[in-house]
Amino acid sequence: MNDTQISKFMSLLLRHAPEKAGLRLDPQGWIAVDDLVAGMNRAGRALSRADVERIVAANDKQRFALSPDGARIRVSQGHSVEVNLAYRPVEPPEVLFHGTATRFVESIMASGLERRSRHHVHLSADRATAVAVGSRHGKSVVLEVAATRMKADGHQFFQSANGVWLTERVPPEYLSPAAEREQSSV
Repeated sequence: MNDTQISKFMSLLLRHAPEKAGLRLDPQGWIAVDDLVAGMNRAGRALSRADVERIVAANDKQRFALSPDGARIRVSQGHSVEVNLAYRPVEPPEVLFHGTATRFVESIMASGLERRSRHHVHLSADRATAVAVGSRHGKSVVLEVAATRMKADGHQFFQSANGVWLTERVPPEYLSPAAEREQSSV
């Protein structure tokens, strides 16, 4: 199993299905690294502590966070299992971005961005990241989110350890398609 496959399985366990490896996350989503290693090995995925540390360090999305003492691990956002990541509200930039596929734009513009099975809607501070996210689902479209206006109207924003911006929901009145010329230059 290569590092990408291990990373995806770690994400599955730490975000959505810890029970697949007999694991139990604490209320903040943490689990002992040694317990994760043991659980992955029980699930037939050979893994060592050194493998975990290498994957955490090399993950381009900085998806995983180790506790300061290195004893525990969790994912930074994207959970569908109940966890309290203890994010504090922060001041967002004026505009944030959301990447999606063209086939979803009409529905999003009508009803807004919903968190669905996740804890939050995920947004990015730059267009390039939004393009990359949207392209995972088809031809990418970038939507602008009027974050400062949302905040002024009472919506809260949070930022995960890896820089992803989070909010409960983005109503349609705060969304607009990014200018076509700007999307094609990214």
